[in-house]
Amino acid sequence: MAPTKKAKKSTDNINNKLQLVMKSGKYTLGYKTVLKTLRNSKGKLIILANNCPPLRKSEIEYYAMLGKVSVHHFHGNNVDLGTACGKYYRC
Repeated sequence: MAPTKKAKKSTDNINNKLQLVMKSGKYTLGYKTVLKTLRNSKGKLIILANNCPPLRKSEIEYYAMLGKVSVHHFHGNNVDLGTACGKYYRC
């Protein structure tokens, strides 16, 4: 039972941090804008949904590695990630 609580707690922590970042306004959404941000060395953290296509995922991870930007793999799909960010595209 303890691992479930820990996983739930970390998910809640990530969701709270996402809401804080969305309030600050210092974020970009989308594949093309993320690549532009990485090429200009302005990114700090990349969050990828678990259903991101493998080719895009590897390309983003490659640019992030070159720019020394950390990549976090979100445990939900793109709709869950959008909902955590406060963007209700498909609800």
